[in-house]
Amino acid sequence: MKVTMRVSAVVVGVACGAFAGFAMAQDNVQKLMNMNTTGASLDIESVPQTGPQADNIKRNLENIKLPPGFKIALYAVVPDARHMAVGPSTGVVFVGTRKTKIWSVTDRTKARVADDVKRFAPSVTMKVPNGVCFSRDGMLYAVEHNRVLVYPAAEFFYEGPDVAAGIVVPQGELVPVTEESFNHGARACRVGPDNKLYITLGNPFNVPSAEKAEIYGKNGMMGIVRMDQNGQNREVYAQGVRNSVGLDFNPDDKTLWFTDNQVDGMGDDIPPGELNRATEMGQHFGFPYYGGGDVKTVEFKDAEVPVDVVFPQVEMDAHAADLGMTFYSGQMFPEQYRGGIFSAQHGSWNRTTPVGARLMFTSLKEDGTADTTEVFAEGWLSPNNEYLGRPVDVAVLPDGSLLVSDDYVGAIYRISYEGE
Repeated sequence: MKVTMRVSAVVVGVACGAFAGFAMAQDNVQKLMNMNTTGASLDIESVPQTGPQADNIKRNLENIKLPPGFKIALYAVVPDARHMAVGPSTGVVFVGTRKTKIWSVTDRTKARVADDVKRFAPSVTMKVPNGVCFSRDGMLYAVEHNRVLVYPAAEFFYEGPDVAAGIVVPQGELVPVTEESFNHGARACRVGPDNKLYITLGNPFNVPSAEKAEIYGKNGMMGIVRMDQNGQNREVYAQGVRNSVGLDFNPDDKTLWFTDNQVDGMGDDIPPGELNRATEMGQHFGFPYYGGGDVKTVEFKDAEVPVDVVFPQVEMDAHAADLGMTFYSGQMFPEQYRGGIFSAQHGSWNRTTPVGARLMFTSLKEDGTADTTEVFAEGWLSPNNEYLGRPVDVAVLPDGSLLVSDDYVGAIYRISYEGE
């Protein structure tokens, strides 16, 4: 009863709030906000977890190299798997995509492998629902290309086609409609220690023109925005970010860390990818004046650089495509990994010799800054430079094991520690 009341309160609040009139009736959100059925089929799309595809994925995992004592296994077959959100109450994993679906992944018996993978909220029409994240009280936020929805109590009402839903940012208001692009449109999100919703917004260009850069800087499309969980009081939290697709908060000092994908076409070995640390609102992280690290862009080489640019904590290999990241909060892994950062490298697309397709681990110093960064898991890039997988995101299960999503293969892997 307590859960039902909480859901009702949120949905009514959303429906009666400032943005209720923007509900998109054509994709059933208005009906869901009013707790009405949509008539969607009860036969929900599911993904087989056995068969040739699963067998081939398991075979390829034999190539993955990990530190001694660690083991990797197939957790779930999930088409187009991108960013993940682990339910705080049940451990159900919600998985975004760069297409039109969010998947729910359920391990009912806690055997640490998925029992079923089903489409989440199939009555809702979605567009690039890449970014998914939970609040501490169980609200699932889904950041699409140009809209943000919230699904109250998604963990408990995901089995049917209709779920409680609310609009946080109406369609067409996350970024200006005129600036919607096929490029750099995948968002990532986190609910911060301040209970505000943080969203990464990439700029559509490799390097934008000065005119575009000014517009994007003002609305956060070269940075990270934050807002109240109902969408109010939006502000630009971090600027000078080219295209971040991964962020997380250090639970110890509450600072925000994020990855950033840097400028293409400057050469195989420059500029570096970035892992950044934001200690307060309003910091500028260099783009478009710098293409990555302290490497100036050609387009802005003569422009006046903002004062107090914050350079990255870690410079990663150029073009490795650093995406999702998480602070390791579990207890399963050895002490040296606790409180550190796991991050995924998707792999290069425009480098003469490919690099990436691996997991990185960054330890921290006592003062909260980065210490050392090393390869934690690799082998998805074969000796003849074929991709056997492309990691996107990382997440920690309640038992302390690490999940890794892969949109190339369409899978989620689980890394566990069994001792040396």
